[in-house]
Amino acid sequence: MLNTGKLAGKTLYISGASRGIGLEMAKKAARDGANVVVAAKTADPHPKLPGTIFTAAKEIEGLGGNALPLVVDVRSEGAIQESVEAAVKHFGGIDIVINNASAISLTGTQETPMKTYDLMHSINTRGTYLVSKCCLPYLKESASKGRNPHILNNSPPLSMKPIWFKNHVAYTMAKYGMSMCVLGMAEEFRDTGIAVNAIWPKTAIMTAAMEMLGGGEGIGAQCRTPQIMADAAYVILTRDSRNFSGNFCVDEAILRDCGVTDFSPYLAPGATEDSLMPDFFLDEFLDHSGAGAAEAESIVARAEKPAIKKAAEAVAAAGSGDPIEAVFGQISAILNEDLVKKTNAVFSFTLSDQKTDWYLDMKNGAGSCGKGKSPVESDATLTMTSANFNKMFAGKLKPTAAFMSGRLKISGNMGKAMKLEKLMGKMSTRGYHTTSLGKIEGLSKL
Repeated sequence: MLNTGKLAGKTLYISGASRGIGLEMAKKAARDGANVVVAAKTADPHPKLPGTIFTAAKEIEGLGGNALPLVVDVRSEGAIQESVEAAVKHFGGIDIVINNASAISLTGTQETPMKTYDLMHSINTRGTYLVSKCCLPYLKESASKGRNPHILNNSPPLSMKPIWFKNHVAYTMAKYGMSMCVLGMAEEFRDTGIAVNAIWPKTAIMTAAMEMLGGGEGIGAQCRTPQIMADAAYVILTRDSRNFSGNFCVDEAILRDCGVTDFSPYLAPGATEDSLMPDFFLDEFLDHSGAGAAEAESIVARAEKPAIKKAAEAVAAAGSGDPIEAVFGQISAILNEDLVKKTNAVFSFTLSDQKTDWYLDMKNGAGSCGKGKSPVESDATLTMTSANFNKMFAGKLKPTAAFMSGRLKISGNMGKAMKLEKLMGKMSTRGYHTTSLGKIEGLSKL
């Protein structure tokens, strides 16, 4: 999407701008000749994540923008206030605030240490509120000069459907806190002419953090690039602040409104439109799946039981072995120390229809798996039917899609659970599948 020059000379304060989505938004503005305050913690190179405030500033300036790199911990009121004053002194004011800094831990209540809970709430909710508060006097000044001031939060639409809470209530509360800032501040600042909106991706976005969370480069085949968020943010930030406020925008929808129809340029390497992983918190995905969050699990269970029974009878009639055991045999064949090191997690599986347990240790030695309870503590427990287990490891059902539609329950560390995508990808590319079930007529309709 082409730049229009509407951000030329504007000053943007962007938290978490040293890498990922925040950096892409900064670079998009830089192409207009904007001034960008790179407010982030990373001054020295991170051992696993690329980029610092200084490398980001260099990229911004290389694209025609002006950059001010500042070390800022958004948990510190003093640090934020100092950075805001430094930005005003350097650039003469602040016109746009992008609250992008965020912390994530996809863990259940028992598995979430209070230190992690406090971190997420301090960065996500409190940090967003605090940055907006400290910048507010200068945004009001911008409004008085007719400079079209905006606050844009990287946060999801608010939804009270339990499925968005039950597996990671602490994270959802912290992220929704950012969205509640949009809801309240949009009305609070409406008469001043300051717009407050939210932006959220329709699909997973490929960033270094996503790669680390998802277990490796393979996750990119299910993602779009951060450029789609940057382009969508640009559209929002160039709209009239007095007439466009209080909106919870989804990147693809915003761009479609502008006439974009081809989204293939936003695909990450190896991704296709059909392979994209939907992001959390979007009710439209649940609707597309054919069931609301509260009904999804029971509907799927009722629909699948007769088919599962028929498939099991067909397997028995054919004299085939246990297909679940076959899958774990296939998993065992590809386990190695390198894969274990990259995954660093222990998984437990509960097959609800068979009432059996299995485990997969990808944390110790060269890895191990088998039937029964895990001999070591599990990081994540996945509960599903045997049919869905088979489909996931055959590459016919994405774990994220299963989770969002209620066909998969996850307890424990959801971030660790996501790393199973990489193992499933390896099995799919090597042609592993449950052949005995795959040949049964009607299984593909489960």
